Amino acid sequence: MIKKLLITCCAMASLGYAQAEVKPLKVLLVIGGCCHDYKNQQHILSEGIQARVNCEVTIEFTPDGSTKPQFPIYQNPDWAKAYDVVIHDECAADITDPKIIANIVNAHKNGVPAVNLHCAMHSYRSGPYGQPMKPDAPEASWFNMLGLQSSGHGPQKPIQVTYTNKNHAIVKGLEDWTTVNEELYNNVHGIEGNFKNWPTAKSLAEGKQDAGDKPGQNHACIVWTNEFGDKKTRIFSTTLGHNNDTVADKRFLDLVCRGLLWSVGKLDENGKVAEGYVSKNYKPEAK
Repeated sequence: MIKKLLITCCAMASLGYAQAEVKPLKVLLVIGGCCHDYKNQQHILSEGIQARVNCEVTIEFTPDGSTKPQFPIYQNPDWAKAYDVVIHDECAADITDPKIIANIVNAHKNGVPAVNLHCAMHSYRSGPYGQPMKPDAPEASWFNMLGLQSSGHGPQKPIQVTYTNKNHAIVKGLEDWTTVNEELYNNVHGIEGNFKNWPTAKSLAEGKQDAGDKPGQNHACIVWTNEFGDKKTRIFSTTLGHNNDTVADKRFLDLVCRGLLWSVGKLDENGKVAEGYVSKNYKPEAK
């Protein structure tokens, strides 16, 4: 399923490999819903992450392939309390109940970091989500957590990934690359507009499809961070990750793992992972 579960030397050369006896991070992966091969992606992701990071991934998967997938864990107001970070990889475009959305968002507002992948950006939306919203709009709570508003995507074509903030800890050492056929999510406010409306968010990478430049459409922010709420909860997001080949790509998994480590404060400003948080199963590639 995954040909290699290794981190590139250039991305991880400065990490150091001595392992301290630290408790593994407790990671919750919420995955399922419409339009994706979540049955297999739950394993691609969990295995790829655990091969890189000293963590234990708990999977909350639903086989419900509708746009209103039901996750029993969200019925508990303390659903995220036992975890260090939550990975949202659900596709729940038509779950609009404000009580459900508030229960999910409040966990992150109260300090639990989040990693948001692909269709998570098109979940838990209501109101005129196709039109630019302001952060104080009643329906904007999910976008406030994400730090960016997206409403749709174009055809599946390769995306040219360009890291635009190469000094950020998450992407230090990562090289630009081109995906297989993937969905490029739009930026409703345009590329710069998103970050004027959500100034706590910072773009790390942009993606382009085809020739010409249509900012927000065939040219969009695809990787970013956010600091959410009064507690400045760390949020990492990427709109990449539709197809299994992308999810299994070591460049994608490296990016997600570095975003995860940053979100929980285990990645310093120089891109070095805190001692003990590189997986003991990790073996660097030979130069």
